[in-house]
Amino acid sequence: MRFHGLCGAAALTLALSSGAFAQQANLDLVEPVAEYKLYVSEQVSKLVMDTTAFTAAVKAGDVAKAKALFAPTRLSYEAIEPIAELFSDLDAAIDSRADDYENGEANPEFPGFHRIEYGLWEKNSTDGLAPVADKLLADVKELDSRIAALTFPPEKVVGGAAVLMEEVAATKISGEEDRYSHTDLWDFRGNFDGARKIVDLVRPLIAKKEAKFLKTVDANFAQVDGILSKYKKGDGYVTYDKLTEADRKVLATAVNTLAEDLSTLRGKLGLD
Repeated sequence: MRFHGLCGAAALTLALSSGAFAQQANLDLVEPVAEYKLYVSEQVSKLVMDTTAFTAAVKAGDVAKAKALFAPTRLSYEAIEPIAELFSDLDAAIDSRADDYENGEANPEFPGFHRIEYGLWEKNSTDGLAPVADKLLADVKELDSRIAALTFPPEKVVGGAAVLMEEVAATKISGEEDRYSHTDLWDFRGNFDGARKIVDLVRPLIAKKEAKFLKTVDANFAQVDGILSKYKKGDGYVTYDKLTEADRKVLATAVNTLAEDLSTLRGKLGLD
């Protein structure tokens, strides 16, 4: 091992100190990560239950009921997306878009929630969707099984807060995800709630040292929450196509600001 720019003893002391700091950071995170795994387990259990009802409606040919269940069923998935994405095969099977497949919606390999969404809204039909529904439910159950056996990496958990908001800012704000149903605001809510849960779980570890940071983050969470709340309708949200370009820019600005704040969270916990 070589230490450039420092004498050997000083460099070794620095390396050992950094290692000890990282080790302590991981120890401090044991309880929050355990609590987060419990949260994720609860969310994925709800996802299994909700997907069971959703796919049953699809298989029964009940278009109206399936449409009503689509967005609320996806809430749990969106809240735990950073963990779900650790299993790339399942994430693709459950949540990929038509753009990921040659010939888009015409490709029989296009699966999951968005394949069913396309049938329900663009075709107003469940024709041919029974096998897709069966596969979706099987994949969601497999996700539940894999998460139960997963050791959650602390850096993935803490980094997930920023990932959730960055994904909204980078791609979802355009409305590309739920392009047929325009139920994007439900997804944003799931992403938002998942990010806030992570911050709340690690809050005690940085409350004293990073009080100013937390005050800023909380204010930005409140701003995004307030914007989303403007579009509430009954138990859900207005469709995303009702928002003007100006509305979307206001939302994008708030989400970007929050994402930038959250991108520093890992460093504040010694995980960078």
